[in-house]
Amino acid sequence: MHVEFLGIPRERAGVSDLEIDASTLGELFRELSRRYPAFGDLITPAGLHRSLAANLNGDAFVSDVSMTLRDHDRVLILSADAGG
Repeated sequence: MHVEFLGIPRERAGVSDLEIDASTLGELFRELSRRYPAFGDLITPAGLHRSLAANLNGDAFVSDVSMTLRDHDRVLILSADAGG
């Protein structure tokens, strides 16, 4: 799947986007935390820190770590207050 970072998450990860394999949102967060330790500081056992948000395919904000992801999904991770 394609993952894109905006704002603080982009600064912490040090990349703007990447392709990654993950079957659930929680697995995605764990892999991001492993690859980008500075970004991992923004991940809790329950998911993203409350200052961040994740959007799936431009359709909905998601937070359920058990949510199933598909290969063609696009996840955008941004500051929760982005855009106003």
